[in-house]
Amino acid sequence: MSINSKRRNYKHYLRKSHRFLGVFIGLQFVLWTAGGLYFSWTNLKEIHGDHLRNEHEHAFDFKQPLISPQAALDNLRSSGRTEAVTTIRVVELFGDLFYEIGYRTPDNEEEFIVAHAVTGEIRSSITEQEAEKIATQALATPFKMENITYLTKENVNSHHEYRERPLPAWAVTFESPENLTVYLSAQTGQIGAFRTGNWRIFDFLWMMHTMDFQARDNINNYLLRGFSILGIVTILSGFCLFFVSSKFWRGVIRRRTSTRV
Repeated sequence: MSINSKRRNYKHYLRKSHRFLGVFIGLQFVLWTAGGLYFSWTNLKEIHGDHLRNEHEHAFDFKQPLISPQAALDNLRSSGRTEAVTTIRVVELFGDLFYEIGYRTPDNEEEFIVAHAVTGEIRSSITEQEAEKIATQALATPFKMENITYLTKENVNSHHEYRERPLPAWAVTFESPENLTVYLSAQTGQIGAFRTGNWRIFDFLWMMHTMDFQARDNINNYLLRGFSILGIVTILSGFCLFFVSSKFWRGVIRRRTSTRV
């Protein structure tokens, strides 16, 4: 086989490899670029639904003396439900102050309760009617409720946009232009997330950006690593193809070779 024939075969395989790599990862490159454009042209406050929230300040009323959260903790420990307390904070619920207490169960599950900050009484879980009221009060502009769903570990996958947050929870969906769903904890009544149509587009593009189809935030997954390496290989093969196909560089190499001879 002649040298020219070998060169042609070399160029052929290089060109073919570059073409197939481009087709294989080209769609992912388009998604990465489209995601980057969307991220840079959108307002994160609107993505998070902040413009839909009732942002009026809640001033806590301390006219009545608050008891120590220790009283609520003693009640919790006496029931045998907790091994370790993780968080304590003051929250408002229907105009009253409560201690929101996060704790670990003997099975190492994270749970939450709210105890009245004046009486120490542990409050029962949020009902469906209460959840609708809390979600409606959280809106800057009232909308008509479309449906409400009680979320547990068994059915939370039907609301995958509510991820890694306390369960059980209520999902309250409203008839609004933004296709708004408000998520709140069924244990404490605290708002967990606002989810809109724009957020769902953002979430999809972010999922395709990170190539993490579950939690969305694992940028160390092997799929992303593999496509990143293939992307570099494709770019390098394009550079190689440019140099071996360029008349200018072929002429430079030919002149240097003839000079050495």
